[in-house]
Amino acid sequence: MKNLLILCGIVLTLYIAYKVYRFNTLDKGLPQLIRNGAVVLDVRTEKEYETGHIKGSVNISLGTIRERYAELDPKKVYITVCSHGLRSVKAENILKEKGFQHVYNGGAWSDLQKTITP
Repeated sequence: MKNLLILCGIVLTLYIAYKVYRFNTLDKGLPQLIRNGAVVLDVRTEKEYETGHIKGSVNISLGTIRERYAELDPKKVYITVCSHGLRSVKAENILKEKGFQHVYNGGAWSDLQKTITP
């Protein structure tokens, strides 16, 4: 019983830490950026993208972003999304390393879609 309580405490702590991390890394004002022409960059795999995505988004998986970033215009504004928000943070950082100055983390694509769809 004691081990079960410890395990539940660890799981709860990890969950809270993840939620705080997502809240702190998620950029604000994304719907306005999209209305102003920002490009939603979905960094999930092609198979994941095919199961559902934000209309008009561009799909370049995180695994290929280091090779394919040249396909993107560094002057445009990009909002990275994925399934849960972790890969989008990594993609945001990679693009910033490559000189992109206007890249924002959009977190989970489904969450972002809810904020931009009336």
